[in-house]
Amino acid sequence: MLRFLTAGESHGPGLTTIIEGLPAGLAVDPAVISAELARRRLGFGRGPRMKLERDELEILGGVRFGLTLGGPVSVLIRNTEWDKWSEEMSPLPGESRRPATAPRPGHADLAGMQKYDTHDARDILERASARETAARTVAGTLAKSLLAAVDISVLSHVVAIGSVSGQPGTVPTLEDLPTIDESPVRAFGADRTDAMVAEIESAKADRDTLGGVVEVVVHGVMPGLGSHVHYDRRLDARLAEALMSIQAIKAVEIGDGFATAARRGSEAHDEIRYDDDFIRDTNRAGGIEGGMSMGGVIRARAAMKPLSNLMRALQTVDVETKQSEQAIRERSDVCAVPAAGVVAEQMVAIVLAQEVQRKFGGDTVLDLVAAVDHYRKRLTRF
Repeated sequence: MLRFLTAGESHGPGLTTIIEGLPAGLAVDPAVISAELARRRLGFGRGPRMKLERDELEILGGVRFGLTLGGPVSVLIRNTEWDKWSEEMSPLPGESRRPATAPRPGHADLAGMQKYDTHDARDILERASARETAARTVAGTLAKSLLAAVDISVLSHVVAIGSVSGQPGTVPTLEDLPTIDESPVRAFGADRTDAMVAEIESAKADRDTLGGVVEVVVHGVMPGLGSHVHYDRRLDARLAEALMSIQAIKAVEIGDGFATAARRGSEAHDEIRYDDDFIRDTNRAGGIEGGMSMGGVIRARAAMKPLSNLMRALQTVDVETKQSEQAIRERSDVCAVPAAGVVAEQMVAIVLAQEVQRKFGGDTVLDLVAAVDHYRKRLTRF
């Protein structure tokens, strides 16, 4: 079953992703991975680093003539700014000439410094940085390719930035993704785009940052992924864990989530009818009941806090002097919510690919597809 590891620091020589468990025969196109990495850099409100990053990737193993071999796939994303940081981030013996001793509120800095007994926040912030999600995007892109082989698609859109929320409407499909990506804030529908852009511009003028909410939508999922049997096999629990693992994500809901908590039971659930198949006219549960997929559209939302690296630095304490000080500043974005949606896609795709493999197995893509086809045919006779 698919699993992955990432390694590397934000300003190190590069990021490495190792993906294990992919079946043999899965098409791997570096151009497709590069396109997904470029999507991760999208969005109004991003900082100047997005113009500098090129995410130059190199496949080091596990792929031959464009197809996976069944062994681990290794991909390197080189950091195009490494020359500027090679001395400060050198792996060779030595020490920093400018240690960062004023941890930022809201970041991993202080807790990590205490945990690892260091007075230099760069030992923590370099790995805690959301730059690491570029490596996750590699794994997520391959997971999406695996899901596409069994007609499952994953996409995302922004539903809120700061205090501006989009109007509830039609759930987007994969055909809508190019239009979403063309939006400066990756919103589905133009009704609130201008207001979201204005919200970001206002925060930038105030030298502040903004968070927001993204929604991930999955089409084509068959019923029965996940399990009710064990806590760590429940599909909604696994999705929540994956989304919460993304830097700056502070809340997750499946389906109507928090709104459902305010409803009575008679208005909270998705009634079932039958017309050549089992049909739900509503999707308040977000496509998951009892820890298992229901066979409809899966919807999951993730709330991102405002970024902790502010142009107008917050107050903190210098760990060396113990005196009040302004927090360190790194180059940052005003708003990274549009990019967070792309990363959320990757994490949802990884979980669903794992659950598809758990249920259907297969050492090759053809074996997996055959098993899924057999299951879908069985469901038509249920």
